[in-house]
Amino acid sequence: MNTEKLEKLISYEFKNKDLLREALTHRSYLNENPKWGLPHNERLEFLGDAVLELASTEALFEKFPEEQEGKLTTFRAALVNYQMLAKLSRKIKLENFLLMSRGEAKDVGRAREVILANAMEALIGAIYLDGGYAAAQNFVDAVVLPEIGEVISKGLYKDPKSLLQEESQAKFKETPAYKLIGDSGPDHKKVFTVGVFINDKEIARGKGLSKQDAEIEAARLALEKIG
Repeated sequence: MNTEKLEKLISYEFKNKDLLREALTHRSYLNENPKWGLPHNERLEFLGDAVLELASTEALFEKFPEEQEGKLTTFRAALVNYQMLAKLSRKIKLENFLLMSRGEAKDVGRAREVILANAMEALIGAIYLDGGYAAAQNFVDAVVLPEIGEVISKGLYKDPKSLLQEESQAKFKETPAYKLIGDSGPDHKKVFTVGVFINDKEIARGKGLSKQDAEIEAARLALEKIG
């Protein structure tokens, strides 16, 4: 694998190229390529998730000295959720370098977004191990933090469930109800599907890595439908 092009795209050159290759290796790739010689990226993803949270928290803390903890928490949540990370993965063309099975490579749905988000976290974990916290922080500052303007201007930090409840009570005099439709995937990486209902009518379905995330996604989609 030639990593030079990706390194130029992310403006970081790895000293240990295997760390970058590991970050790009999805679990499914090893099923078809057992002699690949590197592990899949889930350990790096675990590490990168923590590094991303710290780096984004520190940046927001410094950027918004007047904001309280609650507002900063909502800003951070909007910056590091899987939809945003998937969007940023595509922005830096990370998708073009991911190693996946042929079956996973064909999936273009929400499951692909989760894979892209996980790869972004793995990449951050790899940069942290290769260049230290400062290198990882520079990457987060350059790639993730610029999205905060859109998060604020479009109100992406606001809780969709609370907004939907307000809209539903105003328009239908009814409180939305959420119901688990099902889940899929391995135990360590389940994707939950939740439906949101108003007056016993299903308005939208959302998916997420937790029931809460799925409810938030369902609420967001419902808001789009009911205006």
